[in-house]
Amino acid sequence: MKTSIEVEYWVIDRTGALCTPGDLTEVSPQVEEEFVDCLLEIKTTPCESVDDLATQFVERLDETLREAAARDRGLVPLGTPLHGGTIEQLPEERARIQRRVLGDDFDYAKHCAGTHIHFEKRRVVDQLNALIALDPALALANSSPYYKGRRVAAGARPYIYRKKGYAKYPDHGQLWEYAESVAQWNDRLERRYDEFERAAMEAGVDEEAFEANFTPDDAIWAPVRLRKCFPTVEWRSPDATLPSQIIQLARDMYPVMDAASRVDVRIEGERGRVTDEEITLPEFDAVREYTDAAIHDGLDSERVREYLERMGFDVDAYDPLTRRFDGRPQIDEADARKRRLTYANALERDVARLTGSKRAARKQNA
Repeated sequence: MKTSIEVEYWVIDRTGALCTPGDLTEVSPQVEEEFVDCLLEIKTTPCESVDDLATQFVERLDETLREAAARDRGLVPLGTPLHGGTIEQLPEERARIQRRVLGDDFDYAKHCAGTHIHFEKRRVVDQLNALIALDPALALANSSPYYKGRRVAAGARPYIYRKKGYAKYPDHGQLWEYAESVAQWNDRLERRYDEFERAAMEAGVDEEAFEANFTPDDAIWAPVRLRKCFPTVEWRSPDATLPSQIIQLARDMYPVMDAASRVDVRIEGERGRVTDEEITLPEFDAVREYTDAAIHDGLDSERVREYLERMGFDVDAYDPLTRRFDGRPQIDEADARKRRLTYANALERDVARLTGSKRAARKQNA
């Protein structure tokens, strides 16, 4: 089963201030600019195994970090930039249309940096439903509790993205209920697309401009998506965080998603469990409760920890960055800059450790 990832990182200068990537996006076709001026995205191609995925991701990130250092820039592995800073939307038609529809709520999205994990389509309905049930695993990657300097949740990014950014259109940004069939899922997608198109027309967006920038496949921002163009099922819930944590997340999720294509998958009760013989997904209302706790409390929720362990995750292998922040309710911009520098350094150390481990393994196997 092929797997790929996409991770967004904040770009900072040597003082910790947010800045533009400049020509960093020319490092590789797998390094791209995002819709705001201080964010870039690093992608992998589809990989046959998690080991291959880890190798490609770390090598691409290592190369990008070296080029960033040569330009007096750093990359920050946090779900939000902690404080407001100056974040400008790039002059791109797609983002302008979103702003016309969402209004000021679109500003929330400008403060979000996430991780997207793609799994090759196989038994699609069971894969979709498994990803929905695994959504509370976002707690394992929570990396920032702050939005514009104010503590809002253990996972500030999923909180502001789901609860604030799409408050007017909850079906566009919230977790969807389990699917009964691909046709049903596509019908939901078409209805949400039509809803978004009507809102755009009411906001004065030109119809041709809308159709040139959006399709049903890419107009919805729900945490779990069925992508036609890749083709994959995609999980968009985790924060940007350290690569070692992202790789561990992919490593824990892969066998569950693989099993969802081979064993019986059923929906029953509130607990959920993954075994070698079957996957039992909790009813959707229970998943929603687990996910809310994962956003607000993260791994401090014993109920979330126990659920994730039953679903196959090695919870003790994770160290969510959000837990490293002290409990103060607010931070100012000066403190945010210091912390960005701290976590940019943590990213460099994490990558150095991962590249060193891989080099040592290659020498040992030579």
